[in-house]
Amino acid sequence: MLPALSIVAAYLVGSIPFGYLIVYARGGGDVRETGSGGTGATNVTRRAGKGAGVLTLVLDAAKGALVALLARWLLAPDFGVNWLVAIASIAVVAGHIFPVWLKFRGGKGVATGLGVFLSLTPAAVALAAPVFLAVVWATRYVSLGSITAAAALPLFIWLLSGAGNPDSIVTPVMAVAVAGGALIIFTHRANIGRLLNGTESKLK
Repeated sequence: MLPALSIVAAYLVGSIPFGYLIVYARGGGDVRETGSGGTGATNVTRRAGKGAGVLTLVLDAAKGALVALLARWLLAPDFGVNWLVAIASIAVVAGHIFPVWLKFRGGKGVATGLGVFLSLTPAAVALAAPVFLAVVWATRYVSLGSITAAAALPLFIWLLSGAGNPDSIVTPVMAVAVAGGALIIFTHRANIGRLLNGTESKLK
């Protein structure tokens, strides 16, 4: 019973739409009517300013980190990472992307995924972060930086866990990286189209 309840709770925590609530509280209406149509930090910044965007980023990352930490504490022996922790970690990202409170139209999962991986494998995040920053600096496209970092994260996890060892590919953390990365790339499908067409908005 505890594992099932924990996974449902992870999804519901992920569904808390901090970006939507922050913009709405500031009288900005529905943030999903702006830019990319998401509830994440980049879109919040466009609608309500940098301060609101930073707050959204912190809160969205915090919910991912909190769920991953609690899942490790409640569902795995010795604060490890097992398959139940992996499912809960994917559930919190899925909740952010498909929030029940907003008719399943949420954000792109990047900040929440960041929080999850800071809890599960901070070393891989330390390798992926420069990739994100370098791509954004070079292109001014936040979306492209997010896609590239999400795609690179499984590679960094594999390298850190023992490249060349077949067992390092099939692990709970790798499963989270692959599934989470696939979700994040899926949510950026419209951005990918705009990148290919040359109409994607650049970071100012």
